[in-house]
Amino acid sequence: MTQIALIGSGKVGATICELLLATGDYDITLLDSAEAQLGRVPDNPRLSKQCLQVADAGVLSEALVGQFAVLSAGPFHITPVVAEAAKAAGVHYLDLTEDIASTRRVWELAEAADSAFIPQCGLAPGFISIVANWLCEKFDTLDTVRMRVGALPRYPTNSLLYNMTWSTEGLINEYCEQCEAIMDGNKITLPALTQRKYFSLDGTRYESFNTSGGQGSLADTLAGRVNNLSYQTIRYPGHLDIMRTLLLDLKLSERRDLLKDIMEYALPTTFQDVVLIFATVSGMRDGQLQQETYVNKVYGQAEEGAQRSAIQLTTAGAICAMLDLLVEGKLPERGLVRQEQVALEDFLANRFGRIFTPESERQYSVTEE
Repeated sequence: MTQIALIGSGKVGATICELLLATGDYDITLLDSAEAQLGRVPDNPRLSKQCLQVADAGVLSEALVGQFAVLSAGPFHITPVVAEAAKAAGVHYLDLTEDIASTRRVWELAEAADSAFIPQCGLAPGFISIVANWLCEKFDTLDTVRMRVGALPRYPTNSLLYNMTWSTEGLINEYCEQCEAIMDGNKITLPALTQRKYFSLDGTRYESFNTSGGQGSLADTLAGRVNNLSYQTIRYPGHLDIMRTLLLDLKLSERRDLLKDIMEYALPTTFQDVVLIFATVSGMRDGQLQQETYVNKVYGQAEEGAQRSAIQLTTAGAICAMLDLLVEGKLPERGLVRQEQVALEDFLANRFGRIFTPESERQYSVTEE
């Protein structure tokens, strides 16, 4: 039985807990600073709950001693604290953060670490980098890498054409922070909510635009090897204009707590969602300029007796798959482990990674504008 600690008992944390416990292979210590939140997670003989100040690295490191690994599913701003506690306790570390500054701190802590530090193990960042790197390996030289991911309600009813399906803090953060990209061979930063594009998938029209953190470490990994690299979030057309009004014109980017309260009060959650994953790579192969594209849709579904949204399943499933691969010895056990180091075949063969496997070899119809 593998002993792990899990930080955060929110939507994704609770899903991680249920997925891992259902295997019978893990004992989990669930840690959260909110006792009421902990109480919402169903009891299980292999689950223990502790209410403590997870934002205190000293307190947290004591709670981590003796664990195989700690998984951080808390808000992005506690990421560095959890990573520091993991290093002090000498345990493996995995997280879901999209925040660039927090991830850079994790990279620093990973240097000379005696355990593995595996940041950004979710959907985007996370799985999208595994897919994009898999496509890149098909080419002799690279030209352009484009990644697009979105978690969308299947039946949008409000003017934002959006429902809350995951962390509100994480959503606002990726809409506000700077975005990393490669343009004409140079690594650059761009503002979020810029460079809108339109495309249609299976007859439904979408917009995509720059958001922060979704590409993970891929721009660093491919620096010097690719001419252009970008990551964008997918939404229904019209969403971007309203978010620009809220964040830029009304300056709610400077009052994120207020915006969080408004969105959580006004936008209902939904389990009827769809995750869209779209990656395109072009480059030279056999002396010709060629292009390869990966497209996938994942829908919310019942899992382990509970209805879960697609974003919950893909995010929780991805970090659970990475934990499995680490336990199985298929990942490095010391230092920094980037998502793009993981073989797509290994990931999809995993019991949790199968969440991303399409039910059939269907062909998607994609039209770019």
